[in-house]
Amino acid sequence: MNYRKWILGLLVVMLCLPVWTTGARAASVQITIELDGESLSTDVPPYITRTNVTMVPVGVVSKGLGAGVVWDQASKTATISKGNNVLKLTSGSKSAIVNGASVPLDTSVQITQGRVMVPLRFVSEQLGLQVVWNQAAKHIALYSNVEIGGPSTPSTPSVPTVPTPSVPTPVVPAPSVPTPTVPSIPGAKTGKAMKGAWVSTVFNLDWPSTASAGNADKQKKEFDSMLDKLQAAGFNSVFVQVRPAADALYSSQLVPWSKVLSGTQGKEPGYDPLQYMVSSAHSRGMQLHAWFNPFRATTDASTTGLAANHVAKLHPEWIVKADSKLYINPGIPEARQHIIDTVMEVVRGYDIDGVHLDDYFYPSNVTFADDTAFKTYNSQAIATKGDWRRDNINQFIRQLGAEIHAVKPAVSFGVSPFGVWRNKKADSSGSDTTAGVSAYDDMYADVRTWIKSGWVDYVAPQIYWSLSFSAARYDKLVDWWVNEVTGTDVKLYIGLASYKVGDTKQTAEWQSGDQIINQLKYNEKYDEVSGSILFRANDIVVRDPFGLASLLSFYFKS
Repeated sequence: MNYRKWILGLLVVMLCLPVWTTGARAASVQITIELDGESLSTDVPPYITRTNVTMVPVGVVSKGLGAGVVWDQASKTATISKGNNVLKLTSGSKSAIVNGASVPLDTSVQITQGRVMVPLRFVSEQLGLQVVWNQAAKHIALYSNVEIGGPSTPSTPSVPTVPTPSVPTPVVPAPSVPTPTVPSIPGAKTGKAMKGAWVSTVFNLDWPSTASAGNADKQKKEFDSMLDKLQAAGFNSVFVQVRPAADALYSSQLVPWSKVLSGTQGKEPGYDPLQYMVSSAHSRGMQLHAWFNPFRATTDASTTGLAANHVAKLHPEWIVKADSKLYINPGIPEARQHIIDTVMEVVRGYDIDGVHLDDYFYPSNVTFADDTAFKTYNSQAIATKGDWRRDNINQFIRQLGAEIHAVKPAVSFGVSPFGVWRNKKADSSGSDTTAGVSAYDDMYADVRTWIKSGWVDYVAPQIYWSLSFSAARYDKLVDWWVNEVTGTDVKLYIGLASYKVGDTKQTAEWQSGDQIINQLKYNEKYDEVSGSILFRANDIVVRDPFGLASLLSFYFKS
């Protein structure tokens, strides 16, 4: 008997059998699927389980991967193999066997009237298929021959089983199909130089985890794992928050150890985190930029629990309470110099690739009690407090940049300001936006002056809005910032809001990874855009909404 014809015929039958199981709870949702740009038509489309796992006929996966399939009716186990990779998925099991190792699953094999259904993303990513899910369009795009990272973190499974007819169990040979080339995403060019991710340490958001408090080995393993996942997704740089609240994730003579390391501010962590992070990044060929919150002193208004050498205790005269937080007053020259000194500790002591500041200058939309400083430290007799505040920040940026480059000219210095410099209504040269706050008017950050004066090596405006958000449209803001850096030596990186993807509090355009990819595509329009930085790491490699990490991997490597 010709087993090849028999098995191919069986696959055709399986693809045509109807799905009537309790697993097909979302069968009414019409999901379409394509492989390398060509539609795959089946009488029964893929469906979504209660645990939000997309299930597809095993024939679809085997065709896309060119894999062999064995179905064992007695054990209800599907064995899918390609090259040296072998997956075993058993109906009702909470784990799969991948190359001999047990890997947890959201949902395993489901059998419906002789139809074998497998979890699409898990199987695909284990064997090298790229999966792009468009939530809005309910469309799955599969791309073959794409290198993908490891499995995602599973959730509690719910796997119904249905008795099936007895079928033979011969090996299904891979169908003879030509090997397709990896398609490029329309509009995408070779990836820009900077492919960065912000790593937030404040509140233990990205790293280190609260569970690792005081455990140096666990913190090292967590950081290595995060870098591995970011690198697999195509990132080449991390911007790690080393000064979240006037403290340090590095060995300092000026400020206390951060509480995010041990749970207690000032407690020595047992190793030098920044030294380890720099070494870990460089061993992977990645850059590490030290990210500083310059003027934020605390994340709340209390001084309880602060170390004795925290600035709020050593210099309470420098501190202003605003918005239920404590800030270092930028209007006091000694306070500004103190912050510069803390940054220069890192520049001198570590092989970092850059110094990076975020947009915490003056807090916006709150009362900031600096009348006394305005009167005391206004030697230039600047008429308005707003202009005086901007001058304070200008002096700080100019001096910090000069000191960094005097010590280590190769270390880059940049800032990620709020995405809107000024609205056109307030300044005819501002952007065509109607944002509620602006960097110039509310945070007193005159980024235009920094660019024109060459005080920074790059700017990375936080353009955290969609391409359809009328008050501050992404494309209009990119256009504006491109115009600002044109003709200067200042590079432009764009800060993107990966944290909004899949957030149910956000609007519909954020309910897939398409918004981020379309924004990256838009950046390709300009040679002046030298790359991007995404906020933030765990939203990419841990939460990974709609397979964003795989989507970015495909885009960056196309």
